[in-house]
Amino acid sequence: MDGTIVNVINHTLQIMAEHPDVEIHVGTDSQNQGSRTSYSTVIAYRYGSRGAHIIVSNQKVPRIRDFWSRLWKEAVLSVETAEWITKQINVRIEIDMDYNCDKVHKSSSLVNAAKGWANSLGYKVNIKPDNQIATKAADAQCR
Repeated sequence: MDGTIVNVINHTLQIMAEHPDVEIHVGTDSQNQGSRTSYSTVIAYRYGSRGAHIIVSNQKVPRIRDFWSRLWKEAVLSVETAEWITKQINVRIEIDMDYNCDKVHKSSSLVNAAKGWANSLGYKVNIKPDNQIATKAADAQCR
């Protein structure tokens, strides 16, 4: 990470012009660390089987102790990012959510609400075990 500030809209337009088949994924992950909760939101540009690159936004907030609230904010940050981009340019974005539909995982309690919300806005949503390019990158960034 070099700390460069990127104009996301101009960058996305440039990538789309150079790589018309690029897939764009948005995802957020969080970690509680001491008295803070760290969130990393990633925009991932995937070039088929030829790799990807990411743009990351990190933020820290006072520790969110409630598991459901912390994970719901992940969905909010991802949807807000996708909405911000798609309101400015005509682009197809997939939202990756770090939730698991398997009932043995606590995150399964958020799947219907979060996925339904994003689907109702027109986004394809990927949850575990689906493709998770953005949330995997976000997980690495917020640790």
